[in-house]
Amino acid sequence: MPYPVRILAIWWIVLAGVAETDAASFSSGNSFGGGESHFKPEQIASFAKKVEKTLAGKGARVAILSRMGRPLSELPPGMHYTHVSFAVYSEITVHDGRKIPGYAIYNLYQNTDQPDSSDLVQDFPVDFFSAVEELESGIVIPSAELQKRLLEVIPSSTYRALHDPHYSAIANPYTLGRQNCTEFVLDVLFSAIYQTDDIHQIKTSERAYFVAQPVDVNPLKLMLGSLFSAEISLSDHSGQPVTATFETIRAFLLKYDVGAEALTVLP
Repeated sequence: MPYPVRILAIWWIVLAGVAETDAASFSSGNSFGGGESHFKPEQIASFAKKVEKTLAGKGARVAILSRMGRPLSELPPGMHYTHVSFAVYSEITVHDGRKIPGYAIYNLYQNTDQPDSSDLVQDFPVDFFSAVEELESGIVIPSAELQKRLLEVIPSSTYRALHDPHYSAIANPYTLGRQNCTEFVLDVLFSAIYQTDDIHQIKTSERAYFVAQPVDVNPLKLMLGSLFSAEISLSDHSGQPVTATFETIRAFLLKYDVGAEALTVLP
């Protein structure tokens, strides 16, 4: 296909909001580590500290943390946040060797040099919010029992085994073969809930209890996106594509995890 036509096809995708909330083609930096900063370092540090203080004030040992990597006007209907991770209360070693209490962030990040692949990366709140479009975070604090179970899974080999490095921005949470940050968080949650490392049992339970977000976009544009954008794949979908989002994970936990709490942190 001639180069200008290829560019036009990708531009259609951007206009339609094809990608899931952390798609690179849809929003550069959403599921990457780092990226261009839109705020002064002191603003980012202050906001990151506010998020930590909010979590600590709630007594959270584990929370689900989200960020806005793109302006809300560019996101598809039903989607507000663009990247989701676990925040875990930890003893953190700082540059001078001191150990201080704080939150470590456990991410699935899309690789910048190979956008159809991902890695598991641990960073900190300042890193997490370093390239956001808006200083805003959606948070879900699971029940005390679920936090306890997550603390058993996250440091374990099960956590790493649940990672599928084959990335797709619109990964289907009900199937295997492709994964994005939100599906990974969902898989870890279900592993903790059912205390299992059996991915087939996890997927069966997700199909039974989790309601995914339809990807509301013209099928032709979505097909073009999968042809010309490496981070978009339809290989794990049949019928209308669906994906996991922070909003659908929040709805699931508030419905089934008695004691879970959702909140929003603003500057």
